[in-house]
Amino acid sequence: MKRVMCFLAAACCCATAGVIAQRGAGAVQAANVSVIDWVTDGADNERTGWARDEKILNKDNVKNLKLSWTMATENQPRAMHSLMPVLVIGQLSTPSGRRQVGIVNGISDNLYAFDVDTGKMLWHKHWTYEGQVQPGVDPLHLGFLRPGGSSDTPVIGPADAQGRRPVYFVTGDGMCHIVNAADGEDLQPPFMFHTGKGWSLNLVGNVLWMANTYAQSSLAAVRLDDPQHKVMNFNAGSGGAWGRRGAAIDSTGTAWTTTGDGIYDPLSVPPRYANSVIGVHVVGDTLQLKDYYTPTNWQWLQKRDLDPNNTPTIFTYKGRELIAASGKECRVYLLDPKSAGGANHQIPLYKTPLFCNEEVDFQDAGSWGAMSTWEDTDGTRWILAPFWGPVHSQFKFPITNGTVVEGGVAAFKLDERDGRLQIVPVWVSRDMKRGEPVIIANGVVFGYGSGEETKQTFPDLGLQFDSTIRAGRGARATIYALDARTGKELWSSGDQIKTWNHFSGLTVANGRVYLGTYDGVLYSFSLPR
Repeated sequence: MKRVMCFLAAACCCATAGVIAQRGAGAVQAANVSVIDWVTDGADNERTGWARDEKILNKDNVKNLKLSWTMATENQPRAMHSLMPVLVIGQLSTPSGRRQVGIVNGISDNLYAFDVDTGKMLWHKHWTYEGQVQPGVDPLHLGFLRPGGSSDTPVIGPADAQGRRPVYFVTGDGMCHIVNAADGEDLQPPFMFHTGKGWSLNLVGNVLWMANTYAQSSLAAVRLDDPQHKVMNFNAGSGGAWGRRGAAIDSTGTAWTTTGDGIYDPLSVPPRYANSVIGVHVVGDTLQLKDYYTPTNWQWLQKRDLDPNNTPTIFTYKGRELIAASGKECRVYLLDPKSAGGANHQIPLYKTPLFCNEEVDFQDAGSWGAMSTWEDTDGTRWILAPFWGPVHSQFKFPITNGTVVEGGVAAFKLDERDGRLQIVPVWVSRDMKRGEPVIIANGVVFGYGSGEETKQTFPDLGLQFDSTIRAGRGARATIYALDARTGKELWSSGDQIKTWNHFSGLTVANGRVYLGTYDGVLYSFSLPR
């Protein structure tokens, strides 16, 4: 009997070892690590895109990523928009037990919560209001510049005294809703924040920020502990905010964003700061301009619709806080938030040559969306820019990963030579159909090609704003995992994602990669279990 028991025990151990080998190191590690939260678009207030606390995915196991589930939200697209980036709460007490919960919003004023392990929807909230749907107007045909609805990615606040996690979300009528992440019920009465085309919300302390456009306000902020919820606004006077991750907040609480096409005239009344990077802070109960940078060729940019339309990213290098920004012209600017453009507001610390958009194309080329940054284990500071179209023929990356035609990711490192900071090119990724903002985790860059048709003008139709024209010509989104030091492809989703998306974004948290598409489907990739 003892020999039989020993044999069974040995067989059990071998079987367990086989399961471990089949699962891979990542799955075993996943069982032994604490989960993290992903409460805001771009990972943090500085919009770095750096998942510095991710403990599961790494360069060794990312090749094993598999499609774990899809979730059909049935969100109605408006113009080109559908689902925004996912937010994640690592552990949350819900009516059905303690779970890891994801939150995602849809453009048609929808908010969804789901179990990240199964993709099962936990709750869904939909808001209606006057003017949400115009009689006789199909939302699919709306112009892509003004889709209406809830274009802002929400933000999740810290737990209250009862352990409830608030989700802050602005619907298309400008109302800010504060709901319980566990069940979607209101934690506080909604209040009017701001109408317009809002971008990802940012929460710093008790101040809620939103970058905006088409609303006579470039940045709006409100103190959540103010019973009156007085909304503070700053209007750049010309050119709306288009950075997809909203405002980036520096260590002083200053909010930085880029402004779109328009006029730069700081001496006009009121002053105008289009085609610029602006920093705004709270003074008393108002928002005031703290500093700004405007390229010297702003008029040339304005005439060709090449505004700096990315959300900048903020980081520290050797104890010094810095800003990296870019846009459709396709340069990277390095700025000091203490003096963004020098004495005349037009001299950056450094700017790269053009690394893409040799064609001076306002629709199919340039850098779009948001910058990202991370620091390597050896102290190297990396700056990453997504871009559309081919690499500029005169710009040389030391490491290339094939011919780039449709877009990709450009990686630079920060260096100091002769006492001056420089942005040095290192690698460019493989070809991606419209490279989008990236997430970095454990030496892996997660990027994707949106697959969307980005043309706004057509030889036979001219300039067209009916979104169904572009929507009908879209392809499919593809996610890529790249070696963060070389850009070498480690994994891709291949043809598993069935359609494209527009102005959305990736989320990477607790061993999962999320992306939503135009048809309202959310995809989750993870290691085999």
